[in-house]
Formats: sequence, structure tokens, C-alpha cells
Amino acid sequence: MTYLKYLRWCVSAVVLILCVLAFSGKFYDIKIFNIQLTALAQSALLNTSFCVIVLLTCLLVITLIFGRIYCSALCPLGIFQELLMLLFKPVKKILNKNQTIIQKHYGFSYILSAVGFGGLLGGTVVIIRHFDPYSVLGNAVGGGIYGIIFITLLTIFVFFKNRFFCTNICPIGALLGWISRCSLFKIRINQEACVRCAKCAQKCPSGSIDFKNSSVNNETCIKCFNCLGSCHRHALTYGLKKNDDIPFEAGRREFLVKSGAFILLALAFKSGLTYSKRVGQKFKKALLPAGAGSTKEFANHCLNCNLCVQNCPMKIIKKANRDFPVVHLDYSENHCDYNCHRCSEICPSGALKPLTLKQKQNTKLGTAQIDSSVCVKCGLCVIECPRKVITKKAGKHPVINIKECIGCGACQNACPVKAINVKPIEKQRLI
Repeated sequence: MTYLKYLRWCVSAVVLILCVLAFSGKFYDIKIFNIQLTALAQSALLNTSFCVIVLLTCLLVITLIFGRIYCSALCPLGIFQELLMLLFKPVKKILNKNQTIIQKHYGFSYILSAVGFGGLLGGTVVIIRHFDPYSVLGNAVGGGIYGIIFITLLTIFVFFKNRFFCTNICPIGALLGWISRCSLFKIRINQEACVRCAKCAQKCPSGSIDFKNSSVNNETCIKCFNCLGSCHRHALTYGLKKNDDIPFEAGRREFLVKSGAFILLALAFKSGLTYSKRVGQKFKKALLPAGAGSTKEFANHCLNCNLCVQNCPMKIIKKANRDFPVVHLDYSENHCDYNCHRCSEICPSGALKPLTLKQKQNTKLGTAQIDSSVCVKCGLCVIECPRKVITKKAGKHPVINIKECIGCGACQNACPVKAINVKPIEKQRLI
């Protein structure tokens, strides 16, 4: 059964390489982030496209059959934690920190999952994006302060508690773990063959093996398969459910926690409906990438993963800051390339609607305005405008056709005296 471990390593390695290439802006032809659970769920709610729904269904069905394969092989933050564990291994060996860890399941992840997905169903990702593994890692890679702080704390957790985040905090892990309870394929321990040597438990990063009672918590088990090759008596197996399996019976505490989580889900859904309407009112109007719609829509739907920030060829998409808590456009150093629609192509969550190049070229992002008191009538804006909507008569100031201007910023960037400024509009529209 050790071949499963090596197969999982191969898949994880491919995913890791694709993630590095994507976040570095080098290669994203294989859209690896389109299979991230939160992004898929969000995209399904926004676009309801057949392909997205099929992908989401496949992901859930795979979990129902094989368990939490997603957490060990497809989640970029999970792979990152595994790399940290490999780096920490020699240090922990010197410090004698390689003791067996049996994780307690506190149920906090149920609460985060209920609140996060409740808000998502209600129309906003503002809550879940603060704990979603893909969003947090992307935010950190993009230089976001929140993401960097989160990753720093996660690193400390990994050193002392291995995959504690996956078993007790991650809202995605809670959902997939709940499904895994009913999975067809599970890791089991043959109690007659088991001598309780704890070798399997020492290999388990999620602390899911109780070697004293020869049992495995398949809800928190991330299916890394590290334990399968550790037992010399072959007491561990991974396979279909057996007839003599002990049926699951939830304890009183766990029953209360999960019941409370369902109540929280309903409350969060209701709150999400209300809060999503108020989110846009808190933010200033901002220039947004094509396909974002309005500030309100984008603020509710953007996962702040910074994938568009890393992949913008003109480097005008900037990460969230105090003034704009979502990614936004900044024309201070460059403009939006008229022949580029990269950001709408790569957004995995649907926060940026997929646009063809022609649609993007006709999407109004803002309106350019000329300050005649500063303008020196050089006419460079007329030359640089890709839509040719700026005209100028001899000796006169340039005039912009506001109805046809899309606010790409080419004129603003070309102006030598900074007399032109692109102002955001209430809602993007096709012209």
C-alpha cells in the first residue's frame, strides 16, 4: 500500500510546481486554482456554469469515496505545511520534539465553516476569505500583511502541532472531514495484528491515530498515507468499508457542537444577505479590473488571493490596503493594456467575470478627465489613446468623448504634466 504514498507525493509535487508558476506569473495555462473548494463554490454561485458545477460535484464525490485526499494532494496550503514539516524534521529531532501527537478535535473548525459558508451562501466571502487556505496563502505570496502574519502563526503551529490548522481551524477541512465520515475508503487498524507500538501514530501529521485504542479518526485523517508503510505487521489497511465496522455514534459534546454549527450556518446565511448589501457602502469607489462590476459586488466576491496581482503584465493591479480592502487598479506608473484581458481569464472565483478580449475592450472601467489649468496642449494623449476618442484642434485643449472612453489610463500615463486623471465609476458597463 506504500505506492499510495508515493502516488500522492507525485500529485502534490505537480500541484506545487503549478502553484509556484501561477503565483510567479510565469505559467497558468493549467488553471490549478480552479479546483480550490471555496473558489469553486463561489464561482458556482455566481456563474452557475455547467463546467464549474461538474468540477465542484467531482471534488465532493472524490471526498465521499476516498476521504480527504484534497487536503494532502490538492490544497496549496496543505502542501506548504508538509514542506515545513520536512524542514523542521531535523531540528525537531535534535530538540526531541518528534513525540507522538494525538490531536484533540475541539470543533472550532465547525464554527468557522458554518459562519464562513453561511456568509458565502448569503452573498459575501468577507468572512471565509480570512481562513480559506488558498486565499490566505495567495495573500501572503502577494505580500499582504494579513497573509504574512497568518503564515507566520501557521508556521509556529506546524512546528509544535503539525497539521493542527487542518484538523481544528480550517473551514474547508471541517466540511471535507464531515463528508469523509461517510467515505467508502477508510484507513483502518486490525486490532488483532496491532501491537500498539505507536510507529503509525508517529508518522501521522494530523494526529488522527489513537494507537492505544487501535483506532483512526477518518474525519481528521488527511489521507497522506504516511502511516501505511510504517507498520511491519501490516495492521493498517486502506480500503472499502467492512461489515464488521463499528458504526459511528456521536458523543454528546460533539452532537451539541455540530448542532450549534448548523444553527450558526442559518444565522450566518441570514447575516450574509444583510451584510453583503452594506459591504460596498464602507469602501471608497475604486478603479477595478475589467469584469469586477461595482465596488460592492467585487468587495463581496473577491477572495483577495492576489493571483491577478501576480499575473498582471502591466503591474497595475495592486493588493488590498487600508483605503481599498480589495485588489484595485493603480495608474500611477502604468496603464491597462488595451489588448490584454489576463485578469478576467485567471480569476478562479468568478469575482472577475470571464471576458473575451473584445468585451474587455468595450468595458468602461472609469472616465478620463483633463485639468485644462495644467494641460500644456502637447497632444500626446491623442496619440496614445487606443480607442481614438480624444480629439484636439490646433491651439486648443484636447477633448475626451466621455461616452466612448473606457478609462484604460493610457492617456493619463502618457501625459507629461499629469493633467489627466481617470476617475472610477459606480458600476462597470459595456459600451
